[in-house]
Amino acid sequence: MTLHVISHALCPYAQRAAIALAEKRVPFRRTDIDLSKKPGWFLEISPLGKTPVLVVGDGRAIFESAVILEYIEETLPCPMHPADPFERAMHRGWMEYGSAILNDIAGLYSAKDVDAYDGKLSALRAKFERLETLIGEGPWFSGDAFSHVDTVFGPIFRYFDTFEKIGDIKTLKGLSKVQEWRSHLSERQSVRSAVSVDYPARLEEFIKKRGGVMARAIPAC
Repeated sequence: MTLHVISHALCPYAQRAAIALAEKRVPFRRTDIDLSKKPGWFLEISPLGKTPVLVVGDGRAIFESAVILEYIEETLPCPMHPADPFERAMHRGWMEYGSAILNDIAGLYSAKDVDAYDGKLSALRAKFERLETLIGEGPWFSGDAFSHVDTVFGPIFRYFDTFEKIGDIKTLKGLSKVQEWRSHLSERQSVRSAVSVDYPARLEEFIKKRGGVMARAIPAC
């Protein structure tokens, strides 16, 4: 079965699908589109006009990242969800927690004033402090098994690689378990290959265009 991921170069939700497919060792094709100039064919297969979309071999399209991950899990080998129903449900909950973190991240790089910016930093810090109390011995979210929760947090931590170069972002400072998890994810091949090599530069340019507090911290060159 041929799989085709329709994405955007910076989309963290599309990265989830790319990571999961790489973990399952399934070849796939990827097409990045410009979301500011969405092609007509894309709008026909993406009712909400968002990435990612997964097109399967017969041309049928699946939209929404959480649904795409469930389809990948149900149809491909190498399970990434726990076998136990309760643990599986808990993992799905923490995946949604990751989506809430992504919303705060979007608010952070879009914040136009310092109060809004600081508010998002505080919200993010609180969420990661909660994770610090939950994470076990690692190296992954649930121990030795790389799971879909890890596919969600790989793209999240990638943001901070750029944020910390732009300014004095201390969101993860002192959170040793979170930082160790972050480090392991940054070294995972599936996570690394989910973006192009110019991702940091693209992200920085994207932040500049937002014109917020973070954009103003980027040195002119």
